[in-house]
Amino acid sequence: MTRTHIWWIRRDIRLHDNQALDSAIQGADHMVPLFIIEPDLMDSAAPKRLDFLLGALADLDKQLKTLDSRLIIRQGPAQTALPALAAELGGAAIFAHEDFSPYARQRDQEISEQADLTLTPGVVLQHPEANLKADGDPYIVYTPFKNKWYEQPLPTPADCIPTPDSVPPLPADLESIDLPASKPVKGFPSTSAAAQQQLQGFIAEKIHRYRSQRNQLDLEGTSRLSPYLRFGLISIREAVAQTSMAMLKTKSNEARGEMRTWLDELVWREFYTAILYHFPNVLNGPFREDYEHIPWRDAPDDLAAWQQGLTGYPVVDACMRQLSATGWMHNRGRMIVASFLTKDLLINWQAGEAWFMANLVDGDPAANNGGWQWTAGTGTDAAPYFRIFNPIIQSQKFDPDAAFIARWVPELADLPAQHRHQPWDMPETEAQKYNFKIGRDYPAPIVDHSFARERTLAAYKSARERTASDGE
Repeated sequence: MTRTHIWWIRRDIRLHDNQALDSAIQGADHMVPLFIIEPDLMDSAAPKRLDFLLGALADLDKQLKTLDSRLIIRQGPAQTALPALAAELGGAAIFAHEDFSPYARQRDQEISEQADLTLTPGVVLQHPEANLKADGDPYIVYTPFKNKWYEQPLPTPADCIPTPDSVPPLPADLESIDLPASKPVKGFPSTSAAAQQQLQGFIAEKIHRYRSQRNQLDLEGTSRLSPYLRFGLISIREAVAQTSMAMLKTKSNEARGEMRTWLDELVWREFYTAILYHFPNVLNGPFREDYEHIPWRDAPDDLAAWQQGLTGYPVVDACMRQLSATGWMHNRGRMIVASFLTKDLLINWQAGEAWFMANLVDGDPAANNGGWQWTAGTGTDAAPYFRIFNPIIQSQKFDPDAAFIARWVPELADLPAQHRHQPWDMPETEAQKYNFKIGRDYPAPIVDHSFARERTLAAYKSARERTASDGE
């Protein structure tokens, strides 16, 4: 009997170290590399994220053709399109990487009731169910989660599955639709070769200075691997394995500590995935019930100013314009702008979460939600409500020469560096010298930070008191 397997591609657009692909190859006479264009997902994707995805799929198709195969594209809800294809192929078995969002889990459960679906590891290194307390409860604090995570041995490159030399052929006369057209995403070529180049370059150089430089807005100190991990052009296992090998090779304890900080950031990714898995309600509201009643402001003009990078706070505006132009934002920038929206403007974090998902090339529901709730103080952090970033201090500390500001807020580029952080405080004689006027050439600050800080502390106190009163 001819055995046909379907490799259902989702967040694993790669041939190297692909456990779902490896399982689909085993024992198959024919294999179908399949991507389903699901309207519910594609229609809501940020334009740059969609372009990145489609470019990555086109690149995968090219790679498959060198193996005498090709990518098969079908359209429609996966719950109907996939069982229909499996039946068309005589009851084909389906292999895919397990995903952990509420949408993915519900979809996969519905499909498994209609077809032979096998889910393999691959999206995270450690399954959310594998990292539990002694009593079986999930961790809700990052540090003990991290400590538990590190109890497992780190993978090495030898643990990664090589790119296959061949794959089983496609069944004859299999129909496929064309991929929609896409545009290149500047700064993030969506090919597996680019992903490997980015990973190898980071491991060879920047990871040795990662802890020291990762927060600097004016430096290229981060990995910029997030889109490649988001869509699986490289595997999380390979990223960790390459890092652990670099740590073993170095003789410097200082360099090893720099690298360990990068691993800790990958653990944050796994932590937020586990939080979403165990507490799917975080996508709809705060993790901490005592902050359900924060009196958020309904301020559409302020929200629009934040979205457009016109708040009058240069570091905030620079970060928001970087997001608009590139679909990406430095992680320190993400914290700064999230704090400004939620703590300075007192606008609901969910508005910011939605804006990020509508624009980020690396937008991931778990990480995006976790990051926004951490900054807003509604998430898993133990004492978050009084963490209110001062945007001026953040700017001076992480962009000391205001080079990042000059790049993304060009109307301030000709000012002396010391005045780019808070141009409204520039002496009048200096302003005249540079023919610069607040309100004409650049907006006045949308809010006074000291006032906003007190307003936010009062709002959070009010929310806690209301929750306590409701519980009596």
